[in-house]
Amino acid sequence: MSEENLRYSREELAEFEAIIQEKLAAARKEVAFIKETLSRRNDSGTDTTASPSKVLEDGADTAEKESLNQLASRQMKFIQQLENALIRIKNGTYGVCIGTGKLIPKERLRAVPHTQHSIEAKMARRD
Repeated sequence: MSEENLRYSREELAEFEAIIQEKLAAARKEVAFIKETLSRRNDSGTDTTASPSKVLEDGADTAEKESLNQLASRQMKFIQQLENALIRIKNGTYGVCIGTGKLIPKERLRAVPHTQHSIEAKMARRD
């Protein structure tokens, strides 16, 4: 493919779509596992007779729940980004850097399939 090409071919887009679908399935599975873990923790019962060690356990449980909620939130954001990438594939804008207008290299898209920025544009944003 020459540098002048402004879009990826259907075959190339199909490859990226498969990568995204695979990552989506894994992310959704992880979110389901986190939700299941959180609901199991909530079913552990509520004992109002708190001993000092129970209070420490409750603090650890709360911290773990908070951590799981944050992880679930990050995964949900990742899922949304992947779904947006699928939309860009459908409307023909996938793989085009929104900063430079150039094609994002395939290697970058394989590593970060939901990206909208080339390394060049990402580095320029940091300056």
